[in-house]
Amino acid sequence: MRIVFAGTPEFAERALAGLLAAGHELALILTQPDRPSGRGLRSTQSPVKRLALANGLEVYQPESLKPPEPVARIAAAAPEALVVAAYGLILPQPVLDIAPLGAINIHASLLPRWRGAAPIQRAIMAGDARTGITIMQMDSGLDTGPMLMQRAIPIAEDDDAGTLHDKLAALGAQMIVAALDAVRRGALSATPQPASGVSYAHKLSKSDSMLDWSRPALALACQVRGLRPVPGAVSTLGMEPIKIWDASAVEGSGDPGQVIAVGPEGITVACGQGALQIRRLQRAGGKPLETAAFLRGRPVALGERLDAVSP
Repeated sequence: MRIVFAGTPEFAERALAGLLAAGHELALILTQPDRPSGRGLRSTQSPVKRLALANGLEVYQPESLKPPEPVARIAAAAPEALVVAAYGLILPQPVLDIAPLGAINIHASLLPRWRGAAPIQRAIMAGDARTGITIMQMDSGLDTGPMLMQRAIPIAEDDDAGTLHDKLAALGAQMIVAALDAVRRGALSATPQPASGVSYAHKLSKSDSMLDWSRPALALACQVRGLRPVPGAVSTLGMEPIKIWDASAVEGSGDPGQVIAVGPEGITVACGQGALQIRRLQRAGGKPLETAAFLRGRPVALGERLDAVSP
């Protein structure tokens, strides 16, 4: 099938690799413009661009798809279908109308739950037991189009946003190949999304990283996992900002934010319900450390407080 592919991060790169391996004709690759990245703020190509160039594919990086020029450029590629995965730009209706088979999106949730920009992180932070991939026909709404295919996977207790991303990226790559084959054969029909169960996975903000110790410990443990490997959960210890990278809910009680136990196995902090045992954390300017190593450089006393960071 002749395809125009639109995507930017690693999640989309896996889908593009799947399409290439399946023998589809990639007529044009859309990805976001190169952005400054790293300490030196060097211009960095997206994972999709790097893979596309390595395979000799034509890459197009418009700032927006709304002007006539990008619409004409995509139309000139004469795709049978557009495939979209974590592209990061809105596809206006003239673009959605270009391909006879429409624009088909790979979304990392079980729609209609977690429409929006951060479905993987939000599912973990909410304590969901499962998530999955939805292959959907795009319309002008925010992840509101009819569904072509959907598969669920469990969220393991030790999954974080990084491990779950990798599982869903692999699943999405498999599913888009299967979906395109079924669409080409006329063996797949679109089903409207349910009207109930809608939720939105808003883009992560700075406030999402801040731990509120009045919340239940289990909720905070999910928050830590959902924010790993980036951007990390944040609190303060003795007025010093720290990042918390690994923690679990345990039994315990006390004034929320108060350290109630300290040992090489973890620093235990009272929460609104239960307690959070912190096993890996990081001081500003330092490296993430297991608790025993952290305590050698910064002892923590019983009764010390961890507090929310001021926004």
